[in-house]
Order: sequence, then structure tokens, then C-alpha cells
Amino acid sequence: MKIEVLIVEDDTRIAEINSRFTKKVEGFDVVAIATTGSEALELLEIIQPQLVLLDVFLPDMKGTEIVKFIRQTYPTIDIIMITASTEVEVVGSALRNGVSDYIVKPITFDRFKLTLQSYQVKLEKLQTTKQLSQEEISGLWGNTKKESRSVEEEGAPKGIDPLTLNKVVESITMITQEGITAEMLSKKSGVSRSTARRYLEYLISKKLIYAELVYGNVGRPERRYFRIRT
Repeated sequence: MKIEVLIVEDDTRIAEINSRFTKKVEGFDVVAIATTGSEALELLEIIQPQLVLLDVFLPDMKGTEIVKFIRQTYPTIDIIMITASTEVEVVGSALRNGVSDYIVKPITFDRFKLTLQSYQVKLEKLQTTKQLSQEEISGLWGNTKKESRSVEEEGAPKGIDPLTLNKVVESITMITQEGITAEMLSKKSGVSRSTARRYLEYLISKKLIYAELVYGNVGRPERRYFRIRT
């Protein structure tokens, strides 16, 4: 089931870019685009999407007003702000009203994709898990670097660079239920496939992930890595 997304952006060119970016991320579907606040409020009543990608500066109202309206009227709808606004007042209002993430324009696809995938992982965890550990709860609030620090503090063996390790650990926080291969991690983190495999095997020894042989469509097994769900 795809996550339905409403884009609220008055600049039609940026709205189209955000729409294209969203459609490129697996698991998301753009159901509507609003270019004014009033149009957004009308669409919210009709569609009630799972996620709203929201700008702050709209012709008829501020995005922060829409955030408050959503929180009061549709508390289960999530919001990600995509805006050029960096004012403390705006950021603070977004934070206090439970905005899932805040991206400052101009944005890159990599940053956009990371945000959506992170949101997707959090949503999946909330929908499929009855109880959460402190580590998992911290992760829901964006404290994804905790694992990196804990691994680095313990010290890495010869051949394991702490900076590369942290990059790999941050990449595996985005692992979905389908798991990840060394080749996939290589593309995500920018390291070679052999390096990705070595670090993945190291993380198995640290009991952060585990591996299984999964048979693909051509019948050839591939080693996939999964996060340990505690």
C-alpha cells in the first residue's frame, strides 16, 4: 500500500519538481497538488492523505497556519515542511506542532529521498510494532546517530575506519523490510561493494544487523542484510 501525498506549494515549477521527486521514491504516490492555502484545506477534507509536503509562504496564508489546522482537525496526517524559511519562529512552530521533518530549499533529490525513506521506516515501525525499545523510540525522534556513536565509542578493529563505519551505519537505518544487499549499500553510501560487504559483516558481529540468503527471480541466491528489530 502506497503512502498518499498532498503537495502544497505555490510555485508550480517547484511543485512539479517535488512531485517528480516523490514519484521516484518507492512506496509514495502524489494524489494532489495545491498552490494556495484555501485549496490545500479543501483537498485535505476530500482526500485526507497520509502525508503533506508543505511550503510556508503561500499567497493567502502561512503554512504554519495549515500545520495547526491539520493538527487540530486531522491529527493522523503527517507533515514535512519544504521551505526557504529559516526563521526561528517558523522552525519553532513547526517543531512544537509535530512536523516530521523540515527541509530548507533549495533541495537535492538525495536529501529529499532520505527524508521520505526515513519517514517511511518510522511509519512502518509504528504500524507493525506493539512495543518499542528506548533505542527505537529515540530513532523516531531523529536520533539516528546514536548507533553510530555507540559503535565508534567501542572502538573499531583493524581495517574498519570509524568515519566510513558511521556512514554505513547511517545508511542501514534506512533498511526496509526487504533488506539490503552489499551492492545496494554501495550505491547508498558511496563505498565499493567489497567494502560495503566487509562493514556489513562487521555490523553482524556487533549484533546490529543479520543476514539471510534470499532467492531472486532468476533463482540465484543473494545475501541480504536486515536490521535487528528489538
